[in-house]
Amino acid sequence: MPRESLGFVRMVWYCPNCQSKNPGNFRFCRGCGAAQPVDVEFSKDDQDVLITDAKEIEQAKLGADVHCGYCGARNPANIKDCQACGADLATATPRASGTVTGALQTGPVPTAPCPACGTANPATALTCSKCGSSLKAAPKPAKPAEAKPSSLPKWLPIAIIGLVVLCVVMLVLLTRTTDLIGTVSNTSWQRSYPILEIRPVVRQDWRDEIPQEAVIGTCEERQAGISDQPTARSQKVCGTPYTVDKGNGYSEVVMDCHYVTYADYCSYTIDQWTVVDTLTTSGTDRSPYWPELTLGAGQRLGEGSEQYSITFSTDDGVLEFTTSDSALFNAAEPGSRWVLRINAMGSIVDIEPAP
Repeated sequence: MPRESLGFVRMVWYCPNCQSKNPGNFRFCRGCGAAQPVDVEFSKDDQDVLITDAKEIEQAKLGADVHCGYCGARNPANIKDCQACGADLATATPRASGTVTGALQTGPVPTAPCPACGTANPATALTCSKCGSSLKAAPKPAKPAEAKPSSLPKWLPIAIIGLVVLCVVMLVLLTRTTDLIGTVSNTSWQRSYPILEIRPVVRQDWRDEIPQEAVIGTCEERQAGISDQPTARSQKVCGTPYTVDKGNGYSEVVMDCHYVTYADYCSYTIDQWTVVDTLTTSGTDRSPYWPELTLGAGQRLGEGSEQYSITFSTDDGVLEFTTSDSALFNAAEPGSRWVLRINAMGSIVDIEPAP
């Protein structure tokens, strides 16, 4: 799914020495001057504000910063030599990036008290508006969540296991067969031919799928599918904006988008071979035959079908078997004995002559 960029926002980091809150692009703590540690984690601020400064946007686009392998200093991705010690950064380790940091936050900013004077300040502020002190708002490490007892009913796992066992048992029963001896008591047959004729029929399909010789009727616009690219008839649909860590103190604001495509769905009329009549013969004798054919002008014969029914007398009662195999029907002479394979539902699934 295509990802569309809406811009960039600053992240923040908290100094492990003095717990001061710092903008993500600051390489030194604004509270105590300590260098940003290699393992520092960037986090979302309480409110996301899109950057408008062109130079800062270009800085955000550079991608993950790298840390010098000699002195550990943080450097932009486009720097070849460390800005702190001058070492070659060809083998420097880039920061992790690409992590989704959360949904875009544009709502009202909560307030937080200054640790020095108690004045309420916006949670996004770095220094107190009254006394100028650094707002040490580093979040405390979250306690590991205690394992909560499952909210699922205790009987549910047992019920699921029971259901699985029941399905297995049913499968075994339905596929297992037993043999039963039966004697042919009656037979019957039916044979038929459809008569076809060119007639106009009304169908529906997408306009570009309709045969050229058809006459198109009414059409309506319908959703035809989803595409990653815009088309002549499409509507752009995007999800909720979210932020992705760039690894350099910034997050990119993106949203996943796709295009809903539309096309004409039409009714049309076309001439096709259509069944206009069916010729059928049937009987209970042993000499099945096909119906006599009488075709009118512009008619043709469709594919014939045949069905044979064999009735057996067994110790369990009367059972019937239906087949389209004429050879099997011819072999099933009244009074002949057959091995019947019976499924769990009591139906015949196969027959063969008894030894």
